Amino acid sequence: MLSDPILVIAPCRYHDGIGHWVGQIKYQAQFAVIEVLVEALVLRLIYLERLGLVELPQVLIPVPLHRNRLRQRGFNQAWIIAKALSKRLNIPLIDDMLFRVRDTKPQAGLSGKLRRKNLQSAFELTDEFNWQRVALIDDVVTTGTTVKEIAKLFQYKHVQVQVWCLARAEAPGVK
Repeated sequence: MLSDPILVIAPCRYHDGIGHWVGQIKYQAQFAVIEVLVEALVLRLIYLERLGLVELPQVLIPVPLHRNRLRQRGFNQAWIIAKALSKRLNIPLIDDMLFRVRDTKPQAGLSGKLRRKNLQSAFELTDEFNWQRVALIDDVVTTGTTVKEIAKLFQYKHVQVQVWCLARAEAPGVK
């Protein structure tokens, strides 16, 4: 278990109409809205940094898809979002050190208990990872199960993790 809540930064709440657009990105490959949502996220990050509440990371890491899901979908929306953020903030995108090694069921529709079981040992982080501050990038954070599972891998290496996403739904235990 993680001892501290994970800092999740998002410009929008999922249930305030953004959920539709997140679904359009993920399931319909409609990417036009990404630039607008990324810009909203960038403005929020800059504001939080100026207040001294956030320190920008050294690298951006998109939540990886398993190769089978990537082949099926044809793209990883987290990678597309991370690429836009990398370009806008001039922070390197690293996509060859965190891997989804298990082809898990989609999280949508699973209970919290099933989500946790579904993602156990689903990710691996290479031994060569040497940064101290990372931002894990995803399209949406709902229960926080995915980011918690990945954050454990970074925590073992004493890496500070924050999560940046386009939208989030309120969930217990996620700050």
